[in-house]
Amino acid sequence: MDSDALNTFLVVHRRGGISHAAKALHRSQPAISRRIGLLEQELGVPLFERIAGKTRLSDAGRVMVPYAERAVAAAQDAENAVRALLRGNSGPVALAVTGTLAGERLSNVLKRFARRHPDVALTLRTATSAEVSDLIRRGEATIGLRYDRDRSRDLDCEVLFAEPLGVVCAPDHPLAGRRVGKLADLRDERWIAFPEVPGRREITASHVFALFLTHGLGEVAWTPVDSLTAQKRLVEAGLGIALLSQSNAAEELGSSRIATIRVGDLAASHEVVAVTRHGGFLSAASRRLLDILRADFTKTRGTNTSRRNGVRRA
Repeated sequence: MDSDALNTFLVVHRRGGISHAAKALHRSQPAISRRIGLLEQELGVPLFERIAGKTRLSDAGRVMVPYAERAVAAAQDAENAVRALLRGNSGPVALAVTGTLAGERLSNVLKRFARRHPDVALTLRTATSAEVSDLIRRGEATIGLRYDRDRSRDLDCEVLFAEPLGVVCAPDHPLAGRRVGKLADLRDERWIAFPEVPGRREITASHVFALFLTHGLGEVAWTPVDSLTAQKRLVEAGLGIALLSQSNAAEELGSSRIATIRVGDLAASHEVVAVTRHGGFLSAASRRLLDILRADFTKTRGTNTSRRNGVRRA
């Protein structure tokens, strides 16, 4: 059982069949089928089943997936470690980021890194928080930025800072720039939030609903919108209110396109977490990027703490 066979198995699983895997791996379908057949023969069990015309994992295949992911990622680590001896500070660094964190602050970090390390091939992928963890776990990304910790033992999670969340509305909303005593005062508003897609849940999709449940307020009227930009445009248009972080709303607040509603009993935030694979190889360039992220977001943490303290004194 070698890493190529395990990788072929994983690609067939992720792509949903032999033909799609063949295209992804630039091989013929018979070659892929033969590779899977040899692996199944070695293990003595089928790894896939054909159900309603679709390729599905067998019980053995489902058990196999996490072990195959670790083995393939470890093989990639070994290759990267050897190549790093030749490349020094050059080579590839793959960064995976939750889409709503890919803003101006991250852009500034990447510019600074690129100036210091012009020979590094840096790639960026955006995904949900759960998908960021998956990319790191599979070795397809080196460093991840996501919301909240992942409890998987395959990952190391480092909290960079806790970013406050606040309620935003249109500038002409009756409560724009004002303060309400409690979250219950906003129960009858229409909220705009990320949809909760089964199997692809975004952490921020749950904040609004969790807040109302923990305050004993039950369900709220809401509009699911899967784009942060679209959410802000709808808020600007007066079609609802939203719970956004300071960084995500900074541009619109600065230009007065949206306004805030201060809520007396609201203390909401989400943690921004750096994710790496437990025991995985980090090149010198990857470690430097991680150091820059730590330094930059630590400054953010200090700024946000000052703002929160300022609110308390007021």
